[in-house]
Amino acid sequence: MDEDRVTRRRVDAAVIRRANRGWWDADADDYQAEHGAFLGDADFVWCPEGLREADARLLGDVAGRRILELGCGAAAAARWLATAGAHPVALDLSAGMLRHAAQAAERTGVRVPLVQADALALPFGDGAFDSVCTAFGAIPFVDDSAGAMREVARVLRPGGRWVFSVTHPMRWIFLDDPGEGGLTAVHSYFDRSPYVEQDEQGVATYVEQHRTLGDRIRELVGAGFRLLDLVEPEWPAGHEGIWGQWSPLRGRLFPGTAIFVAEKPADR
Repeated sequence: MDEDRVTRRRVDAAVIRRANRGWWDADADDYQAEHGAFLGDADFVWCPEGLREADARLLGDVAGRRILELGCGAAAAARWLATAGAHPVALDLSAGMLRHAAQAAERTGVRVPLVQADALALPFGDGAFDSVCTAFGAIPFVDDSAGAMREVARVLRPGGRWVFSVTHPMRWIFLDDPGEGGLTAVHSYFDRSPYVEQDEQGVATYVEQHRTLGDRIRELVGAGFRLLDLVEPEWPAGHEGIWGQWSPLRGRLFPGTAIFVAEKPADR
């Protein structure tokens, strides 16, 4: 990406929604070609470090549970949940990604309901799900992530669990470089200005949001959640894969992913 096509600036919410939906629609084929084998057709991989729900069990016992996968992409996690006995629903803003979800359902024979919708306006009733989860979906791409937390709380039953993974906030200090260039701090951790890619006319084509660890915790608490755990997966021995800015070089020095495990109190 040319330097003059990347900036850090505030963007209107409607522009963000349009940009990210368009970007994921256009990039869906390339994304699946590059990352589909790593993610699997029916597997739940939380992060580029390769932590799997089958091992981590951050959602607890999923059998018989109604689970919403938010920002599902090609819905590999939802299909894994179905094979584990859950009753998942997979939701994404991008029709391009949901097209891949439908294709993977045909390949695997594991079909889950697919819903195209905005994370800030979930088309479900109050208390519709036992758990909500997402691996890098939705939360980094909406301007009002606190509002998204409140929507998740609304559709969760009391006692339900909300688990989501995002780029570790400290990574925003560095450039998106998996090599030596990604080891030098260049940005302020406290600058919440979104990362924006734009076209020749300066129109945003991709927008991603930064929040500090404290911001995320305040969003959760403000939505009525209780934080149960904050998982920072370590880079596993023998894992030599590179995914964008994730690499063995950086992963062995500092975390690349933060996974928040929260619960809606039973009395809410």
